[in-house]
Amino acid sequence: MELRQLRYFVHVVELGSMGQAAQRLGVVTSALSQQISRLESELSTRLLQRTSSGVVPTDAGLAFWRQAQLALRHADDAAHAARTARLSGHVSVGMAPSTLAVLGPAFMLAMRDRYPDIRLHLVESLSGGLATMIGARQLDLAVLFQMEPGQRWSSMRLLEERLFVIARPDQPGLPAAETIHLDAIGDLPLILPSGAHGLRAVLNAASARNQRPLNVVAEIDGLAMLMDAVRAGIGATIQPGAAVARHLGDPLTLIEIVDAGVSRPNMLVSLSDDELSPAGLAARSVLEQVARELVTAGRWPGATLHKS
Repeated sequence: MELRQLRYFVHVVELGSMGQAAQRLGVVTSALSQQISRLESELSTRLLQRTSSGVVPTDAGLAFWRQAQLALRHADDAAHAARTARLSGHVSVGMAPSTLAVLGPAFMLAMRDRYPDIRLHLVESLSGGLATMIGARQLDLAVLFQMEPGQRWSSMRLLEERLFVIARPDQPGLPAAETIHLDAIGDLPLILPSGAHGLRAVLNAASARNQRPLNVVAEIDGLAMLMDAVRAGIGATIQPGAAVARHLGDPLTLIEIVDAGVSRPNMLVSLSDDELSPAGLAARSVLEQVARELVTAGRWPGATLHKS
């Protein structure tokens, strides 16, 4: 027995005519009649009596009609509940400070619009700290810059960020160029994150290849304080373009570093799919989509989507 057959039967009884019911349902009369006959065969009883003016239900048909109406109403209610049900739950997401500056607000707005009943917990920390938190099941997903070996995580390469020398325009020693190689920075005083930071590891490896050490005058692991020092003219820094997302009105100069390998990968990492909750799966999908939209719209400075 199919819901379609119940719906056909109810319409025939209500209209008292096979032809009118077929017209209302948008089917041919012969197809409608065939479905009613199959229903009667399955029930082994006559449900409709044909008359010169149309059809009327038999006693069995009248009893069946009442229950069929109830069954259809329950089915419609179930479908409505499925369509209007809103995913709920809790999901924790980690991002580095520069990533959070450009991705965080757009991600929060998208989650609010699409899944208003999911409670979002955003964590700001260095990439290594975020990896440790995922390993300890303290985060559901995060944007990381390097993968930890031996982890059973779900991961995808999301985008690549070019790195820039960022400084005040009047910073002493700042090259007058739009692009630069790392070994041409010279004695420019730099304020960089400490060695625990993934970005610093990339720069140290590049300077070692060039056999030209960077002139690091200070180490600051907090992005806000680091950028305050740059704006104060204490030194320049090397960061992805996302680092200036909160400082778009500031008179800062960005010079792109064009050395091969001097870039920062962004990987969307989460607990394995069998561990991730429905809320986590939804948040991961939204995060990926929002990141791609920001890059495509040119709202993520220096970022390009990873080519799968």
